Amino acid sequence: MSLPANVRISTHPCLQAKLSQLRSQATTPRETRSLVQEIASILGVEAFAKGLQLAKTGTDRTPLGAEYDTQGIDPADLALIPILRSGLGMVEALNNLLPTPVPIYHLGLFRERVTLQPVEYYNNLPFHRSELSPASPASLDPTANTAAATLAVLLDPVIATGATAEAAIHLLRDWGVKKVIMLSVVASDEGVRRAAGCWPEGVEVWVGAVDANVNERGMIVPGVGDIGDRLFVAIGK
Repeated sequence: MSLPANVRISTHPCLQAKLSQLRSQATTPRETRSLVQEIASILGVEAFAKGLQLAKTGTDRTPLGAEYDTQGIDPADLALIPILRSGLGMVEALNNLLPTPVPIYHLGLFRERVTLQPVEYYNNLPFHRSELSPASPASLDPTANTAAATLAVLLDPVIATGATAEAAIHLLRDWGVKKVIMLSVVASDEGVRRAAGCWPEGVEVWVGAVDANVNERGMIVPGVGDIGDRLFVAIGK
């Protein structure tokens, strides 16, 4: 299928084999958690290889006393942003992949059952626009925001209709980030186009697979089921 240029589908054979295991109804919650983390780690390696650069940070000495240049990632001021609740299943893998600790902020969004539209119920991004007085001219100017990160790494294992991803990306753009890298295990064709298209110059979407269909309940078919329920052993929908 022809997808927007800012969508990347992994072709890594290990990821694809793990995704096949994740799709199975026989996969246990413990196995589900491990597979989501392992897939997230592979996606993170691929996305960061393209989205990050190396930068000299100083000098140090080896145990033999030889001096060498130390290196870090650029941009260094990035943040992980899981979408509650299922995005939490990807945080540890990405946090372990990065060379230094980074802030982790959370966005709580759920889909209203009838309209399938996102409803925000939690947001702990520092310095959001809502903290400014509505009468202030700065409140009308997105560039007046001071985000706590240049790059936001948005985590959600499933992009179904794309409405939640789109809402989260708009929140991060209004917050003031320069770029969003979104990582998802599986997406629908409709959903990934919506996520990638809401800010084409500022978003890259990395997914393990793109499935064709979304059913009337907003679930991807074949998909992986309700991944939040599977991760946290919650009551099925």
